[in-house]
Amino acid sequence: MKLVSWNVAGFRACLNKGFKDFFNEINPDIMCLQEVKATKEEYDFHPEGYFEYLSCAEKKGYSGTLIYSKIKPLNVTYGLGIDMHDHEGRLITLEFDNFYLINSYVPNVKRDLSRLDERMIWEDDFRKYINDLAKKKDVIMCGDLNVAHTEMDIKNAKGNRGHAGFTDEERAKFSELLESGFIDTYRSTHPDKADAYTWWSYMGNARAKNVGWRLDYFLVNKNHKLDIDEAIIYNEVYGSDHCPIGLNIK
Repeated sequence: MKLVSWNVAGFRACLNKGFKDFFNEINPDIMCLQEVKATKEEYDFHPEGYFEYLSCAEKKGYSGTLIYSKIKPLNVTYGLGIDMHDHEGRLITLEFDNFYLINSYVPNVKRDLSRLDERMIWEDDFRKYINDLAKKKDVIMCGDLNVAHTEMDIKNAKGNRGHAGFTDEERAKFSELLESGFIDTYRSTHPDKADAYTWWSYMGNARAKNVGWRLDYFLVNKNHKLDIDEAIIYNEVYGSDHCPIGLNIK
């Protein structure tokens, strides 16, 4: 089974920058998108053979998540079921026979850190949500988690410490999530891989220089029965300021 996740930074724009070619080439069993920024009527990609699940933000042209799946889920849930978190289309959960799949676009704390307190509440509520699911079935969670976890996950750790996405608070919450019973699949399979990033600023020719951050993840619960084959960063794929990531399961 081939799973792919991508923050497309505006789906309509990404569709005009090679998204369809990548989708057709990869032929994913499930693809999860974040920052879609569109309603279903506003984009024209509805591939045959896929079930489609979209969660839009109430604010037009903002946030939003989308899943394409060849497999029809047993159940679909939108949001965390907590009002303060569920107005921006940030979470979709699909339940399958043997696992839950969660597509998440975690709130950015903003450059001035004005959403940091709200983000801390999200982190605690999300950690409870994902752990409650893991008591029932295996969990695969993916998406733009808006944090570079360790110094290996960012080009200039010293210069960026305390900035949005690399605050001590955000990194600690990510550690707490892993310690509660989850595995970062890319880091567990590439423990010493440096310069492996999924997001680059549009400023300063950052992508060409590979001055990036690893903000996008696939996580699985530690005691999973899934047969993980490969965790991938498709860093050669353009179309957004993020690149896609993948998880292959035998």
